Amino acid sequence: MPLADFDLALFGGSGDLAMRKLLPALYALCRENRLPATGKVICIGRHPWNTEQFIAEIEKEIRPAQPHQWHKFYTRISYISFDATDPAGYAPLIEALRTEASITRIFYLATPPNMFSRICQNLHQRNLITKYARVVLEKPLGRDLQSARQINAEVGRLFDESQIFRIDHYLGKEAVQNLLALRFGNVMFEPLWRREWMSDVQITIAEEIGVGNRIEYYDKSGALRDMLQNHLLQLLCIVAMEPPVSVSADAVRDEKLKVLRSLKRFNQDRLVQNIVRGQYRAGYVSGNAVPGYRNEPDADTNSHTETYVAIKAEIDSWRWSGVPFYLRTGKRMADQLAEIVVRFKSLPHSIFAQPSSSFLANSLVIRLQPDEGLHLNLMAKTPGEGIRLRPVDLELDFRESFKMPRMDAYERLLMDVLRGQLTLFMRSDELEAAWEWVEPILNFWEQEGSPPAPYAAGSWGPAAASALIGRDGLQWREEALPEV
Repeated sequence: MPLADFDLALFGGSGDLAMRKLLPALYALCRENRLPATGKVICIGRHPWNTEQFIAEIEKEIRPAQPHQWHKFYTRISYISFDATDPAGYAPLIEALRTEASITRIFYLATPPNMFSRICQNLHQRNLITKYARVVLEKPLGRDLQSARQINAEVGRLFDESQIFRIDHYLGKEAVQNLLALRFGNVMFEPLWRREWMSDVQITIAEEIGVGNRIEYYDKSGALRDMLQNHLLQLLCIVAMEPPVSVSADAVRDEKLKVLRSLKRFNQDRLVQNIVRGQYRAGYVSGNAVPGYRNEPDADTNSHTETYVAIKAEIDSWRWSGVPFYLRTGKRMADQLAEIVVRFKSLPHSIFAQPSSSFLANSLVIRLQPDEGLHLNLMAKTPGEGIRLRPVDLELDFRESFKMPRMDAYERLLMDVLRGQLTLFMRSDELEAAWEWVEPILNFWEQEGSPPAPYAAGSWGPAAASALIGRDGLQWREEALPEV
């Protein structure tokens, strides 16, 4: 179905996210002829540039190789500078937007969350919200449950829920949608996707980078707010949800909401036993010496902000009772990766001349980055005389298997916004349910006041994280080396 013509007003258009992710994604879609020829992109920022200066800045980031493709893209861009919190400043935007009623208006708010309500109110006050309008809200969606509810209520008074796109770019990754296809497009996994056959699930988002130039934001946020409350919980929902009746937006989001509401709540004992937080110290990443978090430029030398968090989560349901879900994320880690590891139970008995303890448990690894794909770890016979087993991988590399260019997560999500497809975006009750589960952790840390555990940059986090999973007789994937 062809896309409707659109005007996309990008607030925060001169910011880091717009320059590094959103505008390159729009350029890729334009280059591949996925956008309507007359679709407009109106970038709004505070930098006192004109459109020509702004386009020159984008060109430095994108570095286009084909002049005709670049011309096709930049001719649809305009830049206007004004204070988006001031309703009197919206005249340039009013002039830039087309007035035809059939044009889809998209207001993309790549701004701090404390500006969401004010921008939406200003759009309403200037009569810019039409029945074809949509608003995209970038994370973080609040700092706690109260602020998230406030954002939902204030934006929800001006836009219908069907017009609100709360974006989580991890849900746009190819591997996440292939997880849905794997689970609900094949019959073989469904009988095994339950407590009788699964040992545990590990979800990891590890970054080699530090906080960089985001210290002002990150020191007020930390790993729990920045990554776990949104990205990791959304991935958990995809793994654990019951089969939806269809892939329609509300059918999928209804099942994700059930998972969030089934997460076991934390009491005082479980907060102490099941959560580890850490902060990186100086170390080596990829052979290069890097400073500790408190020695980063402009950092608070007494900061208690966590750059690492690991949590044992449990789901109170018939399917998942007794199966631990281990969630972890951190900066300055040993590797740059995002993956979901579904581990099955160990072999109960060996008929071979090897003890069953020497067998690596079967596991399904869904790699989200850097190389998206699926890995099924099995035991197979070593070639030669006799029968001796060793672990082998069955691999599906999406790029190699389908011989198609990889679509960036933001490209896919922007296309869904243009189509009005909400399946990969959070609903208001999902957002609030996630905060309801996370908020007791934040409150406990604030009341307790102890600093996060230190870990060396270039490691896999604090030793306490290994103890967390070790208490259940398990190991993180990189620690679980087979005994061959």
